[in-house]
Amino acid sequence: MNKQNEQKKQFWAETGFWKEAGILTVAVGIIAAAVFFFLMPSHASVSSISGLAIVLSNFVPLPVSAITMIFNVGLLIVGFLTCGREFGAKTVYTSIMLPLFLGIFEKVFPHFQSLTGSAELDVLCYVLTVSIGLSILFNRNASSGGLDIVAKIMNKYLHIELGRAMSLSGMCVALSSALVYDKKTVVLSILGTYFNGIVLDHFIFGQNLKRRVCIITKKEKELREFILHELHSGATIYEAIGAYNMEKRNEIITIVDKSEYQRLMNFMLHTDPDAFMTVYTVADMRYRPKL
Repeated sequence: MNKQNEQKKQFWAETGFWKEAGILTVAVGIIAAAVFFFLMPSHASVSSISGLAIVLSNFVPLPVSAITMIFNVGLLIVGFLTCGREFGAKTVYTSIMLPLFLGIFEKVFPHFQSLTGSAELDVLCYVLTVSIGLSILFNRNASSGGLDIVAKIMNKYLHIELGRAMSLSGMCVALSSALVYDKKTVVLSILGTYFNGIVLDHFIFGQNLKRRVCIITKKEKELREFILHELHSGATIYEAIGAYNMEKRNEIITIVDKSEYQRLMNFMLHTDPDAFMTVYTVADMRYRPKL
């Protein structure tokens, strides 16, 4: 029996490993495609070591994939020391896969120009595409290496949101395009870096946003029953005192996701249209039990 349990544990451990590796590979493939098909044709340097590699490839007789690998190895050591083994191990894998994907694209499409024919559209497509891949990696406690490691370190030690950290660290790379390209490309690099941070934060946090709803209603019992038994959520009740007539009322506070919020609003509309409600957007919730 114990042997069977051990075999099951080993099976699920191996299954989890290959699933995680598959997700990371897909994410890196998306990032590499964004770099090769959109960033490189635009000549912009948007929030990535790959962008800096594109600039340096004009001065160093090495392909973009090789320069990217060199930078990634150095930053990878720093990431391993500062962000832990799991992050470091996963980033080792993605850092190897990214230049590998770029090298494959360089061989398969040796004279690739642009899918859109417009530098502006290339940058826009890059920002949207790369943010998908980066959000997958960050949510799996990984990165694609390079500036992602810098952003992760800033997020961990300076408590800066990942998107903003990417923008800050990427601005230096964006400004480096002034060494090679014209003013238009420099502006595109800076704007692309800024919007990349915004879009990245949206992909990371936007799907997990919840709403904190505070309600004062005459139908308190009905609302409490609806939250507990229909939404299967929790609630907190505070005693509130009106400043005008000093009347005591209970305020019910609950945190709901998008679909639950719609159901809650529909319920209140039919149950007590005159209820007083305030709604706040919540991006992070943490519970620290007392020891």
